[in-house]
Amino acid sequence: MVLLVKTSNNGSNPTNGVAVPASSEPAPGTAETLVVDDPRTVRMGTLVSLIVGSCVGAGIFALPQNVASVASPGAAMIGWAITGVGMLCIAFVFQALATRKPHLDSGVYSYVRAGLGDFIGFASAWGYWLGTIIAQVGYATLFFSSLGFFLPIFDGSRPLVQAFAASLLTWVIFTVLSRGVRQAAILNVVATVAKILPIIAFLVLVAFVGFNPEVFTADFWGHAATFGENQDQSATLMDQVKGMMLFTVWAFIGVEGASTYSKRARHRKDISIATFIGFVVVFVLLMAVSFLSFGVVSREELAAMGDNSMGSVLQAAVGDWGAGLISIGLCISVLGAYVSWQMLCAEPITLMAQDGLLPKIIGKTNSLGAPVVSQLCSAVVIQAFIVVFYLNESTYTTMVQLATSLYLLPYVFSALYLLFLSTRGEGIAHPDAGRKFDLSGPKVSSSTNTIHLVLGLVAFLYSLWLLYAAELKFVLLGTLLVLPGLIIYVITRVRAGGRIFNLFEWIIAALITACALYTLYGILTGTVSL
Repeated sequence: MVLLVKTSNNGSNPTNGVAVPASSEPAPGTAETLVVDDPRTVRMGTLVSLIVGSCVGAGIFALPQNVASVASPGAAMIGWAITGVGMLCIAFVFQALATRKPHLDSGVYSYVRAGLGDFIGFASAWGYWLGTIIAQVGYATLFFSSLGFFLPIFDGSRPLVQAFAASLLTWVIFTVLSRGVRQAAILNVVATVAKILPIIAFLVLVAFVGFNPEVFTADFWGHAATFGENQDQSATLMDQVKGMMLFTVWAFIGVEGASTYSKRARHRKDISIATFIGFVVVFVLLMAVSFLSFGVVSREELAAMGDNSMGSVLQAAVGDWGAGLISIGLCISVLGAYVSWQMLCAEPITLMAQDGLLPKIIGKTNSLGAPVVSQLCSAVVIQAFIVVFYLNESTYTTMVQLATSLYLLPYVFSALYLLFLSTRGEGIAHPDAGRKFDLSGPKVSSSTNTIHLVLGLVAFLYSLWLLYAAELKFVLLGTLLVLPGLIIYVITRVRAGGRIFNLFEWIIAALITACALYTLYGILTGTVSL
């Protein structure tokens, strides 16, 4: 979801007319454009659409295969229940933080930085930025594999062609975006309609034409099934539930969207209502797509489908034209999301550069208001990951799991910040000597504070559970990807003459470094790989 803000002449808006997403970073499925003039004119319907538009993106098209590859229908039911409670609490964590700290208007990054200091805020934003970069490559992979339905050259049998095409697309979009952010607006609106209509058609056709209850209930709990990349690995019910966690989180990235608009909502209470309504809509859509697919073909067949598994399911239900319909919608939707994300994925490093956590030059904008330096940095890193994933023959699923593990950092730390606020009733002092953040904000009642405490605790435990559920190699690879940022951060702070770390940050930095070096050793010896 893109918010184009008309800035005032005094330059008080830190983005200087640059697109600001529903959080400080874009969410998968970014699609609509909203122009806000009056800070108190965002209606309830708009707030709900922010959440739905942010969450319902490319991930839902790959969801049937993603879930079936690791879980049976029964395990998926349990997994969705856990995800529903956990992600709703995470969404309300951001709503609570927006209420308590309305002056922190840079989304996830600003909350983590205010609560836990510069370095933890930096590490979270850096991880989220890399998550968006990796998701870009995943989007490109999904786009061209879907295009392969119409153009066989992109059917997946020529990975070098797909890598070249993804590279070309990245640099073409960079060239367009360097001319300013509004060029993507029309495509975003088209993408919104293009992705919703095929999903509705899928649900109706599968529910009334292709769904077979006997297929759905066959081995409902996965006792006779095998799981794993090669479908030769048995799994307990708990293993199945753990296996689907990152896929469901990926589908929900962006559920916190409405909270960022607290100051612009007509009524403050609209935020909570919109968050709940938007969450329910997204939850129903995701669950419906997931469970209806289990009733069309066997779980083994579903798990063996390609990235556009929604298209394959509809093809099995109604014929080839069904796959064509979904493929068209997916191509337009993913292309729109790709443009939006490439426009917005530079936002985290732009904000950090403006805050002095990265070299100032990265935060500079050109005469058209585009953060061209950070966009260039993002495009270069996207290109690097295209090469890395091509050389490792990585799949869309691998990219999703790695990206999602990086997204978890700000979720964990934001929930922890709300716990600090709820238990101490105040913010945490900034680690820089002689300087503290202004952490003043509206007072909350004791009952509200108790609710925030419960929300923060559940969200924090759920986020930790997700890290536990993630494959260890993705967590380790995440630390390796954070290490270059740590080096840049240290150099920037040394040049600025400020203190680099406090004691807590030294411990975290040492832990990241140790894990990153272990991962690098594993890559060199072949024990860790994509």
